Amino acid sequence: MNLLDEQPVTVSAPPQSTDTRGWRKAYALRLAITDLIVLICVVFGVQIAWFGFMVSDVQFRGALTNLTVNYAAVSAILIVLWMLMLSVYGTRGYRVIGTGSQEYRVVVAASVRLFGLLALAAYVFQIDLARGYILLAFPVGMAGLVFSRWIWRQWLGAQRARGEYSSRVVLIGSPASVNLLVKELARQSAAGYRVVGVCVTSGLMTKTFPVTKLPILEQFDDLQSFMADHFADTVIVTSNAQLSAQEMQELSWSLEPGRQSLVVAPNLTGIGGPRIHARPVNGLPLMHVETPRYEGGKLVAKRAFDVVVSFLLILLLCVPFVVIVLIVKMSTPGPIIFRQKRVGLNGHVFTMLKFRSMVTDAEALLADLQTQKRSEGNSVLFKMKDDPRVTPAGRLLRRFSLDELPQLFNVLGGSMSLVGPRPPLEREVSEYEKHVHRRFLVKPGITGPWQVGGRSNLSWEDTVRLDLFYVENWSIMGDIVLLWRTARAVLARQGAF
Repeated sequence: MNLLDEQPVTVSAPPQSTDTRGWRKAYALRLAITDLIVLICVVFGVQIAWFGFMVSDVQFRGALTNLTVNYAAVSAILIVLWMLMLSVYGTRGYRVIGTGSQEYRVVVAASVRLFGLLALAAYVFQIDLARGYILLAFPVGMAGLVFSRWIWRQWLGAQRARGEYSSRVVLIGSPASVNLLVKELARQSAAGYRVVGVCVTSGLMTKTFPVTKLPILEQFDDLQSFMADHFADTVIVTSNAQLSAQEMQELSWSLEPGRQSLVVAPNLTGIGGPRIHARPVNGLPLMHVETPRYEGGKLVAKRAFDVVVSFLLILLLCVPFVVIVLIVKMSTPGPIIFRQKRVGLNGHVFTMLKFRSMVTDAEALLADLQTQKRSEGNSVLFKMKDDPRVTPAGRLLRRFSLDELPQLFNVLGGSMSLVGPRPPLEREVSEYEKHVHRRFLVKPGITGPWQVGGRSNLSWEDTVRLDLFYVENWSIMGDIVLLWRTARAVLARQGAF
């Protein structure tokens, strides 16, 4: 692998500061203040909505009959306990913030456990808490907390894109493994790892790493001074670092406890977090990777989710359907619905439905456009801006992906899913490499990682990477997240042509 032939990777310079933990404390404090504001507004808001401005007392039975506590005090106690649970479950820890769903999951888990403890305490001490007050405060409070965390995450992502609020990383490994990790960490800046230097165990004799121009640590014994010079607080060791078990142990011992971190990057890509489990055996950490399953209860749940949601969407979109039908009918002569053969689950061909957005002889004109090499998509998918075959009404429909709505009937019929890889044309499949055929292990979707990841702006390699990651790691919760991100992508209209 020739690193000098790689495309340049933008690596932002780290902030010139020796404080490696200040941003974590500052960000955690901001989250705590926001959490407190949300809980005060929600809990006292629900109290006023349920009881009005009158001060009501909690009813006690049994030995606590003579005790008098009003709901204002209960609300204050509930807020304090909720804040305590959020702290105990580490919802503001730097390891869970910024990316992935772990932050949201621990916020919900802490809230649910608090609700369970309160229910148990009410039963044991025979406290007659107003059920409506409790049942309303908890879901609204959880929604408010999750939404506020999402808002902060957008801000944090913008800061990390500039190289701030991130762990400063020194990479250790072979040239190829370091180059791969530099690119992936630069691609996912929201994860909060900013590479500031590398230690290449073999193969390079230069002072800076090719393409990125990152400084190279020449002597492994100088790691601490190198980290100090570049304000680094994290060491990431790749699987190809060629370090012995003793050298890894000595590396771990050399790091300052509580301030510097050691991360090991295994030679695994495209693996979702829930499939990975660590199991220490006599001090030896074994990593278990579950193989993906395409049968059983998960598929039944996915199918049920597809049927219910697609049916409800069809009912809700009856009026827009009629309006679009009239627009297509009056714009240009031809059928309203465009039917096209696509490849779906297990390689079976099905008929995909769309509102017609092109002239009726679009397929006949395609060959001429391809010979002119006017495609602006990637090497396999033919896409071009200002496609002359698209009608004026079709441009409007494509801008907001309204031409895709008839595929809800494909979902209801079972040939497609709401979320999944993009359904390819038969001529595209003929150009697939062998590993790309794994896309057919799940049903194609109306939306999916391709649609929210950049659509026609993506290269073919990135398209395959996103689709195969979905195939290997899909879940119902992941589908819900992709549906939410689809709404944002449609409004942004990025890559929609």
